[in-house]
Amino acid sequence: MNRKQLVILFGLVLVVGGAALLQIKKRSASWENTSPVLGKKLLGNFPVNDVAHIEIRQGSNDLNLVKKDDLWRVRERNDYPANYNDISDFLLKARDLKIVQSEKVGPSQLPRLALVTGQGTNSALVVDFKDQSDKPIKSLLLGKKHMKKSDRPSPMGEMGRDEGGWPDGRYVKASAESDSVVLISDALANIEPKPEQWLNKDFFKIEKPKSISVTFATETNSWKLTRETETGEWKLVDAKPAEQLDSSKVSSVSNPFNSPSFADVATLDKSESFGFGKPTAVTVDTFDNFTYVIKIGQKTNDNVPLSLTVSAQIPRQRGAGKDEKPEDKTKLDKEFQEKEKKLEEKLNQEKSYEKWLYLVSTWTVDPLLKERSQLLVEKKEEPKKDTAKKDEQPTVAPDAPKKEDPGPAPLPAPPADSKP
Repeated sequence: MNRKQLVILFGLVLVVGGAALLQIKKRSASWENTSPVLGKKLLGNFPVNDVAHIEIRQGSNDLNLVKKDDLWRVRERNDYPANYNDISDFLLKARDLKIVQSEKVGPSQLPRLALVTGQGTNSALVVDFKDQSDKPIKSLLLGKKHMKKSDRPSPMGEMGRDEGGWPDGRYVKASAESDSVVLISDALANIEPKPEQWLNKDFFKIEKPKSISVTFATETNSWKLTRETETGEWKLVDAKPAEQLDSSKVSSVSNPFNSPSFADVATLDKSESFGFGKPTAVTVDTFDNFTYVIKIGQKTNDNVPLSLTVSAQIPRQRGAGKDEKPEDKTKLDKEFQEKEKKLEEKLNQEKSYEKWLYLVSTWTVDPLLKERSQLLVEKKEEPKKDTAKKDEQPTVAPDAPKKEDPGPAPLPAPPADSKP
């Protein structure tokens, strides 16, 4: 390679490198702006602790999260408790939102950024923050998400260039009256006017079951299992002589509702509309003396409705153990009191679920709703025996030769020395 070629090659490297650097600066420019509001908080001085009502609406969908008696609730679900952590995270995030880019946009361009209020498909998602007296504090319009472009080429070529990437920000307006569109570096993808999304999903949990019974509408399908210890073998109550439990099948029903969850809630007065005319009843007694009665209605789409009642007989005094030493009494009494307190808290919490109807996934209840015959060892069919008659004689061929009758056998000859 001569000197001239080397100079040309070096020049090409500079051109390519400069183009790459320019492209990088161009990408960064989408997040940079010389506006004086760059880096400032979107909502200014936002008094988070004064917020007692958050209204989220888009089109015809409306959601109201309201603080009542120091507890956040979902109004559209008859004031069912809301998820405090989700609300707290959203309020703190809203307080700290910073402006990445700001520019004035005319009314004709707002629909393209989904920042127009109304009933259309591209309408803005409006968030209103209000105080205890429902007086407005701040308002926020969430529009189209800003998509970060992928470095990889799109399989659709130029047409797919704007379709790739992932949301890394969102176009917003600090109020409906503002004439400035702002870009923030958080897509706020979880902020939607869906009541079921904001519910507190804490639920009851059955621990250490002692007996399990399932009562079907058809009595012959019902069954009850019981065991004497926490690690003991399950037995079928009132088992018939021909009934034998299949341990592999019992394992799928032996820990009912040990970690249930729910998708949505409704009030108990709507139970009839969820197929509660003849519900299946599940009763579980535990070694902690808790009794759960769960009624299960008919399947609705991918969910099953259920209601719950719970009671408990919590011991108030500890019986001294055999050969218990005096120095162990204080320790054992303390452990007993701590356990009693936890059981009392568990009972109070779980009784609060009795006021509602819950929609749970089918996989939560399907393993438990086995009929009696489905828990038993399957009977094996015995092979069929030969049914030929024992007295049946073989058939003689028609052309078989007949044997001649030899007649009576001859008498033996008398001895030679015998006299007449």
